[in-house]
Amino acid sequence: MPIAFKSKHSPDILMLEAQALELIRMMGCSGEVPSALDGAELASALEQLQAALAANADAPLRADRGDEDDAASSSAGISATRRAGPLLAMLTRAVEKNDYVLWER
Repeated sequence: MPIAFKSKHSPDILMLEAQALELIRMMGCSGEVPSALDGAELASALEQLQAALAANADAPLRADRGDEDDAASSSAGISATRRAGPLLAMLTRAVEKNDYVLWER
Protein backbone atom coordinates (compact mmCIF):
# COMPACT_ATOMS: atom_id res chain seq x y z
CA MET A 1 0.00 0.00 0.00
CA PRO A 2 1.49 3.39 -0.91
CA ILE A 3 2.18 6.17 1.55
CA ALA A 4 1.60 9.78 0.48
CA PHE A 5 3.78 12.61 1.81
CA LYS A 6 2.01 15.97 1.68
CA SER A 7 2.90 19.61 2.28
CA LYS A 8 1.26 22.87 1.16
CA HIS A 9 4.32 24.08 -0.73
CA SER A 10 5.30 20.90 -2.60
CA PRO A 11 3.61 18.34 -4.83
CA ASP A 12 2.47 15.16 -3.11
CA ILE A 13 4.91 12.25 -3.12
CA LEU A 14 3.67 8.66 -3.38
CA MET A 15 6.05 5.94 -2.23
CA LEU A 16 5.75 2.23 -1.62
CA GLU A 17 5.16 1.52 2.06
CA ALA A 18 8.41 -0.35 2.79
CA GLN A 19 10.63 2.40 1.36
CA ALA A 20 8.55 5.21 2.91
CA LEU A 21 8.64 3.64 6.36
CA GLU A 22 12.40 3.19 6.16
CA LEU A 23 12.86 6.88 5.28
CA ILE A 24 10.41 7.92 8.02
CA ARG A 25 12.47 5.97 10.55
CA MET A 26 15.67 7.57 9.22
CA MET A 27 14.05 10.92 10.10
CA GLY A 28 13.88 9.74 13.72
CA CYS A 29 10.15 9.09 13.65
CA SER A 30 8.37 6.01 14.97
CA GLY A 31 6.95 4.86 11.66
CA GLU A 32 3.35 5.60 12.64
CA VAL A 33 1.04 6.27 9.70
CA PRO A 34 -0.64 8.73 9.57
CA SER A 35 1.61 11.27 11.23
CA ALA A 36 3.11 14.73 10.69
CA LEU A 37 5.98 17.03 11.60
CA ASP A 38 6.21 20.79 11.79
CA GLY A 39 8.47 23.55 13.07
CA ALA A 40 11.56 22.46 15.01
CA GLU A 41 10.60 18.79 14.67
CA LEU A 42 10.81 19.12 10.91
CA ALA A 43 14.26 20.74 10.90
CA SER A 44 15.58 18.02 13.20
CA ALA A 45 14.02 15.27 11.07
CA LEU A 46 15.62 16.73 7.92
CA GLU A 47 19.04 16.78 9.60
CA GLN A 48 18.66 13.18 10.78
CA LEU A 49 17.60 12.00 7.34
CA GLN A 50 20.51 13.80 5.68
CA ALA A 51 22.97 12.29 8.17
CA ALA A 52 21.57 8.77 7.69
CA LEU A 53 21.76 9.10 3.93
CA ALA A 54 25.30 10.52 4.04
CA ALA A 55 26.46 7.49 6.02
CA ASN A 56 25.50 5.18 3.12
CA ALA A 57 25.07 7.49 0.14
CA ASP A 58 25.32 4.86 -2.60
CA ALA A 59 23.60 1.98 -0.83
CA PRO A 60 20.01 1.07 -1.67
CA LEU A 61 17.40 1.13 1.08
CA ARG A 62 17.07 -2.18 2.92
CA ALA A 63 13.52 -2.43 1.54
CA ASP A 64 14.94 -2.31 -2.00
CA ARG A 65 17.46 -5.10 -1.36
CA GLY A 66 14.97 -7.80 -0.43
CA ASP A 67 16.17 -10.98 1.25
CA GLU A 68 18.94 -11.72 -1.23
CA ASP A 69 22.58 -11.18 -0.27
CA ASP A 70 23.74 -11.44 -3.88
CA ALA A 71 26.07 -8.52 -4.68
CA ALA A 72 24.57 -8.16 -8.16
CA SER A 73 21.03 -7.78 -6.84
CA SER A 74 21.99 -5.19 -4.23
CA SER A 75 23.92 -3.10 -6.76
CA ALA A 76 20.86 -2.98 -9.01
CA GLY A 77 18.76 -1.12 -6.41
CA ILE A 78 18.12 2.60 -6.45
CA SER A 79 20.39 4.39 -3.99
CA ALA A 80 18.78 5.62 -0.79
CA THR A 81 19.90 9.16 -1.62
CA ARG A 82 18.18 9.08 -5.00
CA ARG A 83 15.05 7.44 -3.57
CA ALA A 84 14.88 10.14 -0.86
CA GLY A 85 15.49 13.06 -3.25
CA PRO A 86 11.88 14.22 -3.61
CA LEU A 87 11.27 13.84 0.14
CA LEU A 88 14.44 15.83 0.94
CA ALA A 89 13.21 18.60 -1.37
CA MET A 90 9.79 18.59 0.31
CA LEU A 91 11.29 18.70 3.81
CA THR A 92 13.71 21.47 2.86
CA ARG A 93 10.92 23.57 1.36
CA ALA A 94 8.69 23.03 4.40
CA VAL A 95 11.51 24.08 6.75
CA GLU A 96 12.10 27.23 4.64
CA LYS A 97 8.38 28.07 4.76
CA ASN A 98 8.01 27.07 8.45
CA ASP A 99 5.31 24.67 7.38
CA TYR A 100 4.49 21.00 7.94
CA VAL A 101 4.86 17.62 6.24
CA LEU A 102 2.36 14.84 6.83
CA TRP A 103 2.17 11.29 5.62
CA GLU A 104 -0.81 8.98 5.29
CA ARG A 105 -1.96 5.85 3.51
